[in-house]
Amino acid sequence: MGQAFPGQISRTAAVVAPGLMVMAIIMFMGKVSGAHLNPAVSIAFSPRGDFPWRRVPGYVVMQLAGAAVAALILRHVLDVSAAYGSSYPAADHSNGAALGMELLLTLGLVSVILGTASGARNIGIIGAIGVGAYIALAGLWGSPISGTSMNPARTFGPDLIAGNWTAYWVYVVGPLIGAVIAVVFAWVLRGPGGGRSGSLAAQGTLGPDVVNSDKT
Repeated sequence: MGQAFPGQISRTAAVVAPGLMVMAIIMFMGKVSGAHLNPAVSIAFSPRGDFPWRRVPGYVVMQLAGAAVAALILRHVLDVSAAYGSSYPAADHSNGAALGMELLLTLGLVSVILGTASGARNIGIIGAIGVGAYIALAGLWGSPISGTSMNPARTFGPDLIAGNWTAYWVYVVGPLIGAVIAVVFAWVLRGPGGGRSGSLAAQGTLGPDVVNSDKT
């Protein structure tokens, strides 16, 4: 995403489109499952007590599988190389620079998610707009350096199908560290999670963890 696709859309359109898609998915699935889409988000919700650790592996597996299916569609349905769907450090930037960018951008993304989730707003339109808008803006800032993945699953799928693991570690380490720092910031700014509103935002209506919770 750091470079224009030959004969296709501009970089601006390429970074705005994922934000709009995530916005739509949150509106569609947020109330049901929390619409994480990202291992860094699932992991961030858990230490705050909003999402049970035992459900993290299942969410992560499905996030990775979904990304792989999307890359397969690129290759076999749209006849586009799966590599175009991945993120790589720009040719004129080091892996370290891309790592720093992914860390900072994911810190911001998870902070927005945890902030909107604090009042159960992630279930509705406020969270969807906030997260979608941030993803679009982050793409404008960071795509020339790192491709603005902010999501280990989002990079995993195309890399798996394309068989190209160039600097994949950047897109695991950066987002996960950024997510952990965001959790610390959330604790300092808003205190611990674990209330009903945050749990509803993180889990949606699936499972007994929210239904049986009487915390506020």
